[in-house]
Amino acid sequence: MNSHEHPPFLPGRRRLLCCGAAAAAGFFTSLGAEPARAADASTGREAGLDAQLDDETATLLARCWEGIAPAMLWDVHAHLLGNGDSGSGCRLNPVMDQWWHPVELLRKRVILDAAQARPSAGGSMDRAYVQRLRQLADGFPPGARWLLYAFDEALDAQGRPRPDWTTFHTPDAYAEAVSAARPERFGWVASIHPYRPDALARLARARAGGAVALKWLPSSMAIDLRDARLRPFYDALAAHRMPLIVHCGEEHAVPGAGREDLGNPLLLREPLRHGVRVIAAHCASLGRALDLDRPRPRRAPAFALFARLMDEADGRERLLGDVSAVFQFNREPEVWHTLLQREDWHGRLLHGSDYPLPAVRPLHRLGRLVAAGVLHPRDVAPLEALRAHNPLLFDFALKRRVRWQGQAFSPRVFASARHFEGGEA
Repeated sequence: MNSHEHPPFLPGRRRLLCCGAAAAAGFFTSLGAEPARAADASTGREAGLDAQLDDETATLLARCWEGIAPAMLWDVHAHLLGNGDSGSGCRLNPVMDQWWHPVELLRKRVILDAAQARPSAGGSMDRAYVQRLRQLADGFPPGARWLLYAFDEALDAQGRPRPDWTTFHTPDAYAEAVSAARPERFGWVASIHPYRPDALARLARARAGGAVALKWLPSSMAIDLRDARLRPFYDALAAHRMPLIVHCGEEHAVPGAGREDLGNPLLLREPLRHGVRVIAAHCASLGRALDLDRPRPRRAPAFALFARLMDEADGRERLLGDVSAVFQFNREPEVWHTLLQREDWHGRLLHGSDYPLPAVRPLHRLGRLVAAGVLHPRDVAPLEALRAHNPLLFDFALKRRVRWQGQAFSPRVFASARHFEGGEA
């Protein structure tokens, strides 16, 4: 297949929604989320969320909050999913329900188990997903918030919808409504494909509706950041100081259009050049991409290309990275060491969880972090207990406990609200 062909959503790809690399590693059947706990029928709350933490785990969690202002802690990377059974307008690709597409069937099962969004007969998947997220969020002190992502469908180069490239779709209106129902806990991030004829009008509506950022996943949505048609869009984002969140590096979770070439971190230079503040999702910490700066481009770690941009003039001025998913097992220790050691970057790194992935147990192998020297063995047991109690608290605590050669993440990483309109200065 040549570079000009856009492959459809291929259910036979060896990818899992939460862990394509895991399938490649050979434990395809071992993926699983945190086991569901019995819920009290009168409250709907899980016993695990209400249970008391043991002293060791409670002490570790208390230490994690030292120097952190909960009102400044915005999780900048949380997914909102559904199948539309509540009238949300959400949808999942139909192949995810077809038994003859076992990879996609498992992809859906893993994500729903992680979010505990597989309702009993007669229940709503949309509502179960949101209810679980609300329960986990309420385990945090007042003030902590989550930015919920809308996700637009894929379009081709002519601006025509491509449902066969669309893994899932979450409308802006739904993300806005869920956020508005609990504004003390949730904000929302719009997703507007820039090839839409009404893209600029949609952006104006999103801003009016309170969206604090815009999210693109170029490889899945088939967006070329260099396309001249995007320049008016960039100008509007820059004028309103609205951050653009872009997934860079390899994408295993949402195959979509399959255009991995469009996830090259070096393509971020285009919005940066136009004055847009850009947040590179996951700090481009997975996979490889062409080093387009070489006379004869060859593949290099995507993270190395991200690091190059962070140290360029436009990058120092306007490039940020979120640290969601960066401590999953499929990242290299060099990523962990660099992010922790580069304290000069910490003011431009933002906390994010990539919810619901923290609830997928195989993605975080604490023993590998210990072996890499970034986690103390004594922290493993309380972190595992915290993961069983509340995966979002686990994700936060893990990022607070990792360190390399004595250097931990600065509290600035967890003051993410300051990067968004409406966040405290």
